[in-house]
Amino acid sequence: MCIRDRHRARWDRASVHAILDAGWICHLGFVRDGRPVVLPTLYARRGERLYVHGSTGSRPLRAAGNPEGLPVCVTVTHVDGVVLAKSAFHHSVNHRSVVVHGTARQVTDPAERARALDALVDQAVPGRSADCRPANAREAAATAVLAIDLTEVSAKVREGGPNEEPEDLSLPHWSGVLPVLTAHGVPVPADEREAVRPVPAYLTALARG
Repeated sequence: MCIRDRHRARWDRASVHAILDAGWICHLGFVRDGRPVVLPTLYARRGERLYVHGSTGSRPLRAAGNPEGLPVCVTVTHVDGVVLAKSAFHHSVNHRSVVVHGTARQVTDPAERARALDALVDQAVPGRSADCRPANAREAAATAVLAIDLTEVSAKVREGGPNEEPEDLSLPHWSGVLPVLTAHGVPVPADEREAVRPVPAYLTALARG
């Protein structure tokens, strides 16, 4: 399968922001004891800054609290379709992705931390931060919020159908795109007590979407 192509790269802020805003799970990469580590975690964008969620008990993430910070690579990828070509070589994936390189630093300012934590919740479910209890002192002390400026960042987008070799066009194999969709299901209440509560409008809107 082939998904590498320079003409698919994007550097404009609108493309980068749109791809980041469409998701809420990223992969955070860094080096620990000379070995690469990649962790899936929540993220949110506010302006030209990316916030990621972690645990204060994580030794590598504590390194982000040092004055020099923690060098990281953050990736976000959306899969939009499987591209099926006449030949195995030209099979591909329609996707949108962003790669961010930078230095993660712990957010210690209380006001910025509060805004970042709200943004992390709302990135996953828009409107949810106003409809839940904020973190208490114990929970906040166990939560690390890292900030990475969107300075060294690029996007890549692959869309459209397969790229075929002219001599393959007459082959009998089906070719085209198998779309891949992500959808929210109907909200499921936590228990009988919650079953009698009306489902918030922001959740029913997600389910309809």
